Amino acid sequence: MSAADVKRFNRSKVVVVTGAAGGLGWALVQSLVKAHAGETPLRFALVDVNGEALAARGRELEQQGIDADVFVADLSSESAVAELCERLRALYPHVDLLINNAGITHRSLSTQTTNTVIRRVMAVDYHAPVELAQGLLAPLRAAGGCVVNISSMAGWMPVLGRAGYCAAKSALHQYFETFREEVREEGVRVLMVYPSFVATDIDTNALSGDGGRARHAQSTIGQVRSADWMADRIVAAQMAGKERLFPRDKSLLGAYLYKLAPRLFLRQMVKNFRVELEEGRNLVRE
Repeated sequence: MSAADVKRFNRSKVVVVTGAAGGLGWALVQSLVKAHAGETPLRFALVDVNGEALAARGRELEQQGIDADVFVADLSSESAVAELCERLRALYPHVDLLINNAGITHRSLSTQTTNTVIRRVMAVDYHAPVELAQGLLAPLRAAGGCVVNISSMAGWMPVLGRAGYCAAKSALHQYFETFREEVREEGVRVLMVYPSFVATDIDTNALSGDGGRARHAQSTIGQVRSADWMADRIVAAQMAGKERLFPRDKSLLGAYLYKLAPRLFLRQMVKNFRVELEEGRNLVRE
């Protein structure tokens, strides 16, 4: 083993997590700490738009004796993502794990959703993960690292009131399924995660069509899982070298139904998410 190899394997493993201040992002950090206890130490680069909450998470890790750096960034801004990548490359010549977890959604009919909202959803949910993976490709290559993307079953099938979100997650799926094969021989791995309904702030903070806060409650199908439950399964899948993680619930059955009998699926979707249509009609009346 060369001196460079010795240095590579004797260092801390660097983990970059976006949307790390709460929800699934913070649950993933905790799950990784638990899964790697007693092994090679981890160094976290925590990224979030909420500076106060992020600083608190950084202190929490440091109190546990875990190295953590915090980076406040608005991932809807191309220039902010570029600046973030530059800072990360300067600090970390190796990145072992990039977790693209940060995301936003909307609950509004496509005809009542502004271009600004659609562009913001696409920027955070699609463009930022792509730009981070590309911007950190050199340190990922150096580490033989892995990119974990938190996608959604909404990327596989249409969901009323989520047209922009579905589009962003579908684009994320197609991009990284291609990206994986293009970097496979360079030692970079990709895990695509397709959760169903998870109890996180992404739906609590869902945008309305005009960019405000969505007023009506989220419509769900099947069991809503906790962030901790989902995080443990993502970490286990990543450590096992899996390339895709699907839910085993009604949403997976829905994806198959959409492919095999799309008209039947669409009728059922309208039935399950009728509240979205009713909310849209109420807005027209107002």
